[in-house]
Amino acid sequence: MVLLVVLVLLALGYVGLFTSVLGVRTVEVAGTKTITAEEVRAAAAIPDGHPILRLSSSGVAARVKALPVVESAEVDWSLPSTVTISVVERTPVAVFPAEDGTKLVDRTGTPYATVPAAPPGLPLLKLARIAPDDPTTLAAVGVLTALPEKLRVDVQVISAESPGDIRLALSGDREVRWGGTADSPRKAEVLLVLLTRQGSTYNVSSPDLPTVS
Repeated sequence: MVLLVVLVLLALGYVGLFTSVLGVRTVEVAGTKTITAEEVRAAAAIPDGHPILRLSSSGVAARVKALPVVESAEVDWSLPSTVTISVVERTPVAVFPAEDGTKLVDRTGTPYATVPAAPPGLPLLKLARIAPDDPTTLAAVGVLTALPEKLRVDVQVISAESPGDIRLALSGDREVRWGGTADSPRKAEVLLVLLTRQGSTYNVSSPDLPTVS
């Protein structure tokens, strides 16, 4: 009797792991906005009928994350034959000009897509180098994403020569000398007050000693 049970379990294991009886038949995709489900399926490259119990979820997720617009991907499966891929697309926070259009940059400082024209409301990045491993890039987008909405929508250009020399160009030819990323919440609070005063240059690099000129 014990031998029979063992044989049955081995047979079931073989069927599940090495045949297409429990093979992938359906790949569902969730979370897409600018890319299509078909693009995600193509990147996932899951063969039809591949034994679902042998599917490498991490491998599939890695292939999907290789799509420039995808920030993260999760892969789940349910018996008998369905795989679900949930993606989170990158959200642009800034732009910079490229040879073939305008490059979108996300909150991690990653340039990930080129569009014909800048979407409305996104500031221009003016940096010597724009990359997710560049300290100045990280500082610039870090300041930008730390701003409250009422300030962020007024930023037209963000520039910096170093992580400690961030400057914001606002509408009305106003400039904000932000400095580094330290005390950004405090700087934002101070700046909101300063902007009620007439001026062209607002310096909050030292938020306890701000100036307007």
